[in-house]
Formats: sequence, C-alpha cells, structure tokens
Amino acid sequence: MFTVSALYHFTRLNEPNSLRGPILSLCQHEGIKGTILLAHEGINGTVAGPSAGVTRLWAHISDLPGCSNFTHKESTSKYIPFKRMKVRIKKEIVTMGKPNVDPSVKTGRYVEPCDWNKLINTPDVAVIDTRNDYEVGIGTFKGAINPNTKTFREFPKWWAKNKHKFKNKKIAMFCTGGIRCEKSSNFLLGEGIEDVFHLKGGILKYLEQVAKQDSAWEGECFVFDNRVSVGHGLKEGNYDQCYACRRPVNQQDKNRAEYVQGTQCHQCINEYTKEDRARFGERQRQIDEKTKLLD
Repeated sequence: MFTVSALYHFTRLNEPNSLRGPILSLCQHEGIKGTILLAHEGINGTVAGPSAGVTRLWAHISDLPGCSNFTHKESTSKYIPFKRMKVRIKKEIVTMGKPNVDPSVKTGRYVEPCDWNKLINTPDVAVIDTRNDYEVGIGTFKGAINPNTKTFREFPKWWAKNKHKFKNKKIAMFCTGGIRCEKSSNFLLGEGIEDVFHLKGGILKYLEQVAKQDSAWEGECFVFDNRVSVGHGLKEGNYDQCYACRRPVNQQDKNRAEYVQGTQCHQCINEYTKEDRARFGERQRQIDEKTKLLD
C-alpha cells in the first residue's frame, strides 16, 4: 500500500524558486509522485509514495519558513495515482485572482468535522460549496448552494451578483481539502460578512472522520488524481475520468451515445475543435497499442 497525502499552508515564502530543487530531488529519491505548488503565499500539493518517503518529505517541508505547524491529510492506495513528480512555481497556490486576499492574516472560524452537521442544519446558516461545477456534480452536502463556477477565479464575481441573498445569514463554506475556503473566507470577511465558518480539513477530513450512517454528505468527492473520486472512509469511488476534458464520468455516462473513449464525453462534446478531437483520438490509439503490447 502507498500513502497518498495532501497539504496546503499559507505562509510568506520570499524565494519559492530556491525551494523547488531540494523538494523535487527528495521526492525523486524517495519514489514520490504528484504535484507540489510553491508561491509567495505558501505551498499546496498532493503526492503519493512509500510511507517512509512521504514522512521524510513532510519533515523537510516542516523546516521551511513558517511551515513548522502545517497539517496534512493521508489516505492509502494500492497504487500510486500519479504518473510523475512536478514541483511548480505559481503566482498563487490556488488561483482566486484577488491579490489583497491573505489567509495568513485572518480566516473564518474553523469547524471540526464532528460539529459540521449541527452547524449546517442551523436555520440562519447558508452553506456554500466553493468547488467547481463538475466537482459538485458528483457529490455535495445536502442543501448546499452550488455557485456553478467553472473555476475558483469566478467565485468573487458570483458573490458580487448574489450577496443580497445572504442578508442576516451566517456563511458556512466547504471545499475538498480546505484551501479554497481559506481564501474565500478571508475574501468574505473583507466584504463585511461577520460570521464566516469553514469545514476544517475539508470534505476529505469529514469523510475520513464521520461515519456513513451519521453523514450529511451525498455522493462522492472528486479528487485531483487518478482515483478520480473517493467516498466515506476515503475509499476509492466509482468514477473514471474523461481524458479530453478531465471531468468525472461514471459507467452510465460511458454508455451514452456521446461518449468516445479518450476523445469526448457528454459534458465536453461541444467544447473542442475537430483538430482537437483528432489529436485526442490519436493519443487514445497510442494508449491502446501500448496496452495490447503489455497484454
């Protein structure tokens, strides 16, 4: 079994580029794969590898400036759900496009997974799912508001159009691992919302700690690796991924007339050119050929 681990931490990294090489070298030496993002505002990533190697990586990260108290989430997988290791330098570790938003200064109030059900069932609380529409489409908390955003960058614009609906309401937000809620809660505090809450550790921590029979979660949780989705207990879910648009698809979706393996699904059928489709088809043909050789 391999350890799959996700982390994020907001802290000031003055020279993120100087941190890239040592992290990449350590991961390659330990057989770790995945993606880590570095920016002036902090670090974000999900990786997988042998348990001892992942432990050494986290020890290295805890020695980075301001990262001594960072937290991470862990699950296990029978295989490494990534093909390679990447360490990238970005302007933001999660892109909101609001340079004045700074979660390292102030965020909303954290809510432990064991207390989340009580909060979201309170009448004066509005529950907002801050994830993208394709993520919400396969699972969310019962009664949560879906902003129908295609990217997190669209969240501030959505709020500007809809904030009048939340007058005299407390706002509770959640996302996959917690990172988007760090930014969105700081953003809403800057917008004058006084009572802002977010799920500590995100959906993943909730699914890990809250028993299925007590859960308010419906469906599965999309994850950004080859597992595609997970359910309660962080067990691998029932979704595959469209290789064209990277959105989740289940067996019913694959049975639709619009679905062509590696080329398109019903969600992206009108999003690409004929040239794109030809390129996707050629990629799938090469994958099929390699698979035949291995059989």
